[in-house]
Amino acid sequence: MEKKINRNISLTGNIQFTGLRLKEPMHTSAGLLGVKEAMRHSFKEMGIVRSMKTLLEMNQEDGFRCPSCAWPVPEHPSKIAEYCENGAKALADEATKQHIGSEFFAKHSVEELSQLSDYELNKLGRVIEPLVLKPNSVHYEPISWQDTFELISDELHQLKDPNEALFYTSGRSSNEAAFLYGMFARAFGTNNMPDCSNMCHESSGVALSETLGIGKGSVTLDDLYGAEVILVVGQNPGTNHPRMLSALEKCKKNGGKIISINPLAETGLVNFKNPQNVSDMLGSGQPMADIHLPVKINEDIALAKLILKKLVALDAKNSNVLDHEFIVDHVDGYDDLIQDLSRYNYESLQRRTGVSMRKIDHVVQLLAENSKIIVCWAMGLTQHKNAVQCIQEYVNILLLKGAIGKPFAGTCPVRGHSNVQGDRSVGIMHYVNQTLNKKIKEHLKFDPPTKPGYDTVDAIKAMHDGQAKVFICLGGNFLMAASDTAYTAEAIQQCSLTVQISTKLNRSHLLTGRTALLLPTFGRSEKDEKNGTLQFLTMESSTGKVRQSKGLLKPASEHIKSEPEIIAMMAHTYFKGNHPMDWQALGQDYNLIRSFIDKTVKGFENTSERSKGFGYYLPNNVRERNFRMLPNGKAQLTLTSLPDHELKEGELLLMTIRSHDQFNTTIYGLNDRYRGIHNERRVVFMNEQDMEYRNLKKLDVVNLHSMYDDVKRTAEQFLVIPYEIPKGNMAAYFPETNLLIPIDQFADKSQTPISKSIKVTVEKRK
Repeated sequence: MEKKINRNISLTGNIQFTGLRLKEPMHTSAGLLGVKEAMRHSFKEMGIVRSMKTLLEMNQEDGFRCPSCAWPVPEHPSKIAEYCENGAKALADEATKQHIGSEFFAKHSVEELSQLSDYELNKLGRVIEPLVLKPNSVHYEPISWQDTFELISDELHQLKDPNEALFYTSGRSSNEAAFLYGMFARAFGTNNMPDCSNMCHESSGVALSETLGIGKGSVTLDDLYGAEVILVVGQNPGTNHPRMLSALEKCKKNGGKIISINPLAETGLVNFKNPQNVSDMLGSGQPMADIHLPVKINEDIALAKLILKKLVALDAKNSNVLDHEFIVDHVDGYDDLIQDLSRYNYESLQRRTGVSMRKIDHVVQLLAENSKIIVCWAMGLTQHKNAVQCIQEYVNILLLKGAIGKPFAGTCPVRGHSNVQGDRSVGIMHYVNQTLNKKIKEHLKFDPPTKPGYDTVDAIKAMHDGQAKVFICLGGNFLMAASDTAYTAEAIQQCSLTVQISTKLNRSHLLTGRTALLLPTFGRSEKDEKNGTLQFLTMESSTGKVRQSKGLLKPASEHIKSEPEIIAMMAHTYFKGNHPMDWQALGQDYNLIRSFIDKTVKGFENTSERSKGFGYYLPNNVRERNFRMLPNGKAQLTLTSLPDHELKEGELLLMTIRSHDQFNTTIYGLNDRYRGIHNERRVVFMNEQDMEYRNLKKLDVVNLHSMYDDVKRTAEQFLVIPYEIPKGNMAAYFPETNLLIPIDQFADKSQTPISKSIKVTVEKRK
C-alpha cells in the first residue's frame, strides 16, 4: 500500500478577527433592507440580467425549487418573488460566475487552501471539472470521468466487506438522486447510509414515529393559515426559514396567535415586513409573536410539563379544556401521564424555565380556550441529550387538546435543507425497512442487505477505528457539519478513498482520505439535458408534498455531470453491466428512476405526472387519525424526565446558532444584522451577569472549553458580546464551535449531536 503523505490541513483556517462592527439588534425582519441584500448578493454573483431571469423562475409552477430550505410553496405563489433573502443568496451562491478548475488547483495546494476561512473557501466559486488528489500529492489534478468511475470501482472491489464502505447523503439531493444512491448502496451490499438528518432532525423522526406512527409532521401549509395558536419552539424562522413568516403573517391576519419559545428573542418573530406586501413594506410591518417565552436552554420539558399541569387543573374545574372524546378514542397513556404530572409542583418547574409565571399563565389560557393548535420546531429542540423526549412532551400537549389529525392543527417539524425529508422518504436510511426490502426484491430484482448500517456517529467511529475505508459523500460539508471536528478529521484521514460530489469547494474537500476525488455536479438552477430531452427532478417539502424542479441556466461547465448520472455511472462501472438494474439507462432517463420509486416506495404513485405544477401530498396517517400501527392502535402519550446537566462551578450551557448570512455550513457573508453583528463570526453571546461574574467586559477575547470524560476540547478566540439571553446560557455560531461537541454526546435513541446544550467554560485570553 502506498504511504500517504502527511498533509498539514487546518481545521479552522487562519483564525483572525475580520473587523467587528456592532450595532443595535434589529426589531423588524425582511422589508426593503431584505430585498436590497438579496439583490446585492445576486447581482454580485450572477449579474443583473441573469439574476432577474432566474429569480423569477424560482419556486414557480414550471420553474426550479429553491436550493435553500424545505419550506413548502403555496398553491398560488407570488409571480414576482416566491423566495426569501436567504433563498436568493443560496441561488446566487450556486449560480455564481466564479469558477475554479485544474489550473487553480495547480497553483494552490490543499494545505494552502485550508488556511482560508470557510467563508473564503466558499467564495472561490464553482468546481468545473473532475479532480483527483493522489496519495503523494497536495495538489488536486484533472482526471477523466471514466478514470474516476474506474478508480471508485477498483477501491470498492478491494474491500473485504461491503460494510467497509459508507454512502453519505446531504439534503440538497433530489428524490431521483437519493433513490438511485440508496439502491446502489444496497446493491453493493450495505445499509451504511448516514445522512444529514442524523445531525439535525433524526430526533423528530424518532419522537413522532413512537407517538404518532410517522416520522414527519402532520400539517399542510394551509393549516398554518387557519390555526388559532401556533407555538414556534426552538426555531429562528426569520433567518433559517424566512418564507415561513408569510404563513405566520396570514395566521395573524386570520386572528391566530403566535407564541415564541426560545432562549433568544429573534427578530423574525418580533416584527415582519412582508416584501410581497406594499402596505407592509411602507408601513410599520406586522408584529409577530404575541408572547415570547425566553426559556432557559434545554428546559423545554419543564415548561411543557408546567403548561400541561395547568391545563389539567383548569380541565378539572371546567371539564372542557381537554378533548376527552379524542383522548378516549385515539390516545393511550392518559391516566399514567396525569399521575406523572402530579409528582411535580408549579414553582420548581417555573424556576427551572426562567420564565415568569404571568407569561406562562397567558400561554395556558390561550391553549385552554383554543383547539386548533400547531407546534413548530427546529434544532432548538432536536439537538439535546433528551431531544426525543423534549419533542414528545410538546406532542403530549397536542394530544390532550385533540389538536392532531384535524384542519389547522398538528405537528410541524421545520426541516432544513430543501430535500432532506425526501431523501429519507425514498430510502436513505441506515436501518432496515422490511417493507421496502420486499419491494426492492420484487421490482428491482436483487436482495438488499438485512443488517442495519451506520448512522453518522457510528460511521465516524467506524472510519476512526479503520472499519470503514471508502467514504462517498453526495453533497454537503461533512467535516464541518459533524460534531467533534478534530475526531472527525482523524477518522476521515483513515480512509483509503474519499469521494465528494459537490458544486463548490469546502473544507471536507481538503481534509481527505489517502486518495480523494472531487466530482462537480449540477446546481438546482441548471438545465439537465440527456439525449436532447430536458430532464426534471422532484423534491419533497417539509409538509410532505412532492413536486418537480426544472433548471433553466446553462451548466457551469460542459465537464460537469448531474447527480443521477454520476451515481448511475458509478454503479454501472462497478457492476460492469452485470446487474438486474440497467444503471446506465437510469442515469439518462429520470422517468425510469421515478417508475422504480413508484413501485418500491410507500406513497409515491405516478410521480412523473402527479408532481407537475405544485405536486401532490404523500399519505400521512396522522391526518386521518389512523394510529393502527401503534400499541393498542392509539397515539401514545409519553412520560418524560427533567434533564440534569450537572454543571460544575463556572460551567455554562452553550447553544450553537446560525448567522443571518449563513445556511447550514455555507457562509454567504460575515453579517448577522438582526443580532447587530457585522463583519465578524467569532463572537459569543453572553448574559451580562455571567460576564460580570467572570470579570469579562464587552469585546474581551476568550477561549471556550468543554470537558467531557476528562478530555478537554477548545475553540479559540471569540469576542464577548453582551446579549439578552438567560443567565447561565451562551450562544455562538456553528460550525466554529462544533469542535466542542464530543462524538459520543448525542440524543438518546436518535444519536443527534448535543449542539444546543454543550457544557463549557470561558477563559479570558491574555
